[in-house]
Amino acid sequence: MSHLLAVAPALPGPPRSQQEILDVVAPLVAAGDARTEALARRLHAGCGVRTRHLALPLERYGEVRDFGQANDLYLELATELAARAAADALDRAGLSAQDVDLVFLTSVTGVGAPSVDALLVDRLGLRRDVTRVPSFGLGCAGGAAALARTHDHLTGHPHDVALVVSVELCSLTLQPDDPSPANLVASGLFGDGAAAAVLVGDDHPAAAGTTGPRVVAVGSRLYPGTADHLGWRVGASGFRIVLSAGLPDVVRAGVAADVEGLLAAHGRKPGDVTRWVVHAGGPRILDAVQDALGLPADALDASRASLADVGNLSSASVLHVLDRTLRAGTPAGSPGVLLAFGPGVGLEMVLLEWSTGGHGC
Repeated sequence: MSHLLAVAPALPGPPRSQQEILDVVAPLVAAGDARTEALARRLHAGCGVRTRHLALPLERYGEVRDFGQANDLYLELATELAARAAADALDRAGLSAQDVDLVFLTSVTGVGAPSVDALLVDRLGLRRDVTRVPSFGLGCAGGAAALARTHDHLTGHPHDVALVVSVELCSLTLQPDDPSPANLVASGLFGDGAAAAVLVGDDHPAAAGTTGPRVVAVGSRLYPGTADHLGWRVGASGFRIVLSAGLPDVVRAGVAADVEGLLAAHGRKPGDVTRWVVHAGGPRILDAVQDALGLPADALDASRASLADVGNLSSASVLHVLDRTLRAGTPAGSPGVLLAFGPGVGLEMVLLEWSTGGHGC
């Protein structure tokens, strides 16, 4: 098994109100068309988002018109934000950068070679022999997948310390002059942010007596015939969002059987779960999860609060929800399920269990 010692979120700049962002973004995406701008305003109002954090000052988004320019900004700003989250997570865990054996990076809003995880080695003071696993393409499922693949590593390397880092600057993928419904929704839904988590294997000294959860099991599912529901189309202007109105139906049709199967393998059922940590993908995604699993009305409150406060942070979203859940406290022996959906359409699941009481992490 693996043990979660700490989670640390990081956000750029001050919170910006949805209205403040809308006043700048709507004219950019509408390309001067009044009806499109009015539609953008209606869609933004229905996203369930009150505030978001952005990597750039609002007035600079009209200047970013080139993929290369946007990606250069990503590498600079994402590295800085990721380093802040990672340093905070290590500090919360009571460990140093020299203790880290594995770094798993997930991001889908920029690319680099060397990747951000390599840039973090000098920035954080990580060891030169640290194992690095950079991941691109998991999208919003990336945070959950990173925890799951890190758990797999720690199961085979029980003395190790692993650092998970997720960083997304979704605002740098904004497509000006693109009035498509998907772009209009995305411009109101996604925010910028990072998060880091520190995990250790069973045989690491820090695993003894931790008040954080342990990872009991993980699971993945890819739904066939859904590749056109979620993802990117990459072109000269950068990343163009693929976001289908049918995505909630895909979630609603598949999630219950998959979650029930993961739980049943460990003698559990959905009614036993006291903490649901679900990627804040949007109101309709959260409604689909809640309806399919028959969850109580307040089961996804942490996800809805995260969505309202910071928007959908893609791969970092589920880690922000996890941080909220940990800070709220969890009863001893409680099982928890962490879920996130990404391109494919894919589902990543992590079964957690708190062996002791307390706030932890």
